[in-house]
Amino acid sequence: MPRTGVYPCYENQFQIETKPATTEPEAEATMSTIADMESFSVSFDNGVEEWTPFEQEGWKRRLMTAKALTITVTGKRNIGDAGNDMVASLYNKNGRDVEKPFQWTFPDGSTVKMSQAVINVTNIGAGDSTGVAPLEFEVLSNGKPEFTEASAG
Repeated sequence: MPRTGVYPCYENQFQIETKPATTEPEAEATMSTIADMESFSVSFDNGVEEWTPFEQEGWKRRLMTAKALTITVTGKRNIGDAGNDMVASLYNKNGRDVEKPFQWTFPDGSTVKMSQAVINVTNIGAGDSTGVAPLEFEVLSNGKPEFTEASAG
């Protein structure tokens, strides 16, 4: 039975590819949860075309023609955690080197997977002298994500 009702935000989880699939048949990539993340926000950038045809007597017509997803994540740097280390390792890279498979797992088990997400590291270790070192990053969609419903049962 699908889960219903309210839930705490911590039940959302994020995974990043930490080991690519090998060329062997049936070999799968390793996706690892990113430890010690504390908060996240989600924004959608929707492209909307507008036009004002004569027959609408000055009223606009609109059509949504584009979408993009950005997930902003903040947490703590955890050296030795595979997911946290993978994100942190991207801080000084550019281009295709910052594209990684990334997955958002919802509390009901549904997932959004981005096969080539752009990982934009925005803070790695900077803060107060008595604070715990942060890890902050954005995950930007790069093409259409794949949504998978939670399995019933």
